[in-house]
Amino acid sequence: MSKKELVGTIISNRMQKTVVVRVERIKEHPKYKRRYRVAKSYKAHIESGEYKIGDTVIIKESKPISKEKKWVVVKKVASAENEKITEPDIVEEMPIEEIKE
Repeated sequence: MSKKELVGTIISNRMQKTVVVRVERIKEHPKYKRRYRVAKSYKAHIESGEYKIGDTVIIKESKPISKEKKWVVVKKVASAENEKITEPDIVEEMPIEEIKE
């Protein structure tokens, strides 16, 4: 039996060699046929601290590393989008009389 692979988003990286990955999937209600999201968090092992919150990663099932850690991060699919706030362009001051005209 092959090992499972899941795609999720890192929601915590505060531990030394562990990240918490949130995996979402869509379920359908058996009677009403409405689709809804279900999320589950997995603790995954990493060797280096190159992963940040918001990164999308692939995790793979492995032998138990600790009590709760049974997954390993395989690779990064997409990095977190860092929104850089740029300073607005400085506009030369105009006298109030010119603005009113």
